Amino acid sequence: MASSSKVYANARDALAGVVRDGQVVMSGGFGLCGIPENLILALRESGVKGLTVVSNNAGVDDFGLGLLLKTRQISKMISSYVGENKEFERQYLAGELQLEFNPQGTLAERIRAGGAGIYGFYTRTGAGTLVAEGKEQRVVNGETFVLETGLVADVSLVKAWKGDAEGNLIYRKTARNFNPMMATAGRVTVAEVEELVEAGTLDPDQIHTPGIFVQRIFQGTNYVKRIEQRTVRKRAAA
Repeated sequence: MASSSKVYANARDALAGVVRDGQVVMSGGFGLCGIPENLILALRESGVKGLTVVSNNAGVDDFGLGLLLKTRQISKMISSYVGENKEFERQYLAGELQLEFNPQGTLAERIRAGGAGIYGFYTRTGAGTLVAEGKEQRVVNGETFVLETGLVADVSLVKAWKGDAEGNLIYRKTARNFNPMMATAGRVTVAEVEELVEAGTLDPDQIHTPGIFVQRIFQGTNYVKRIEQRTVRKRAAA
């Protein structure tokens, strides 16, 4: 691999000098699919605390972002679903963890808007519910819309299938999920990939995240790719 200012040896090196206490961190993935496994472990090892984490969910108790909850490094979550994590529930109900719930589509659009430099947008989702409390609202054609603001992060941690030395990324199937949006919404975006190739190797028409959005990249190792809920169907009788 030719040397590049964006390429780092591992997750620890890629986070060095980037993460600090009290930051807003975006973490890609949906459930346990497409999560930056190596970066989450490196974030835990860094010892930074007081983090506000923007992620669809908080992983499970012993994997993904659940590891950072266990070490009490997260003080606030901005999420849409957290139902797989008992420690999350315990901390929230005990008043030890702040939570900002977002409807899933609203969360996705808030991240996309932040990455696009858009202050906010109006949506009907959440109108008339607790989601709308304290937010500006507007009636248009008899329908109530709620103003939601864009989200940006100090650091975005994303996971891709393939990447090159210039930070261009390709995601694989549903593991794409929130990763492309978060890559655009981070002031610094760190990407881990399963395969890192020379610049110019990837088909330009297949690139999902242009390298201009990625500041640091490395090839990850030892991927577990756990499944939250394994559901199988009984075989039909022979």
